[in-house]
Amino acid sequence: MMTKKSFLLMSACVALISACSPMVDSRGNLPDDDAVLQVQPGIDDRSQVAKLLGSPSTIAPFNDKTWYYISKKTSRVAFWDPTVLDQEVLMVKFDDSGVVSDMKVYGLEDAHAVTPDPNETPTSGRELTILQQLLGNLGRFGSSGGSLFGPGGLGGPGH
Repeated sequence: MMTKKSFLLMSACVALISACSPMVDSRGNLPDDDAVLQVQPGIDDRSQVAKLLGSPSTIAPFNDKTWYYISKKTSRVAFWDPTVLDQEVLMVKFDDSGVVSDMKVYGLEDAHAVTPDPNETPTSGRELTILQQLLGNLGRFGSSGGSLFGPGGLGGPGH
């Protein structure tokens, strides 16, 4: 017969083991293989591709002639960083008239690790101290719309 103490210990062990089981997460929009095979380069245009595959995950930022459909499956155990299990990217390129010119599928083996540059990006303007930021915002959100020392503020016209 199981005592209350052993039941609680066994329940705690089951809870700990289940908490350490990996959680699998799928994200993105990778179209069905059958739909991808229906896209005909040289024939289909953007509207037909959107009808067959849906909206792309992203469009190339400097060239709207390339659409990307991105899917990623990750596994995470507890608080550790996730592990990428699978990743696929379907690239659809269009020519100047908006007709599909090329399609490629990239997998996890094609991925490249990118290390962000830890340096700061220089910006124009001046650095404000916390006190300048606080005083500059006083009165900014009032009915006059100006800051404390700007138009309509204490240092503005009529004061």
